[in-house]
Amino acid sequence: MGQAQPFCATALIVEDDAMQREMLSLLLEESGYQVIQCESAEAAELVLDKSAGALCLMMTDVQLAGRMTGVELAHVAKHRNPGLDVVVTSGRPLMQPLPDGAKFWAKPWAPLDVLREAELAQLGVSVRGPLRPS
Repeated sequence: MGQAQPFCATALIVEDDAMQREMLSLLLEESGYQVIQCESAEAAELVLDKSAGALCLMMTDVQLAGRMTGVELAHVAKHRNPGLDVVVTSGRPLMQPLPDGAKFWAKPWAPLDVLREAELAQLGVSVRGPLRPS
């Protein structure tokens, strides 16, 4: 009988700022995730076409390269995988409604928030937003 392969969670990071995309990717890789990076929603949509069911977590900025916004991408992602943990971030107030179950994080957020969300996504637990000091 062969050895079972360990479960490896996969995250999709969609961010047009290369430094933020790389920082998010490194954080998630350190948490044991395989990471797919995209700078546009259109590129991310191609990933969702092929492997939406294999993803645990998608983090996207609202403003992206290309025509589609991160909010529109969140709707596509939740339609293709309703159980996907989706986090939409922006430095500006959100003007469009998110799909049910998606979360909005105002920038700046802390790396610890990402690590906590990554752990919860692997467990399939849904919570509100990033931790804020009281």
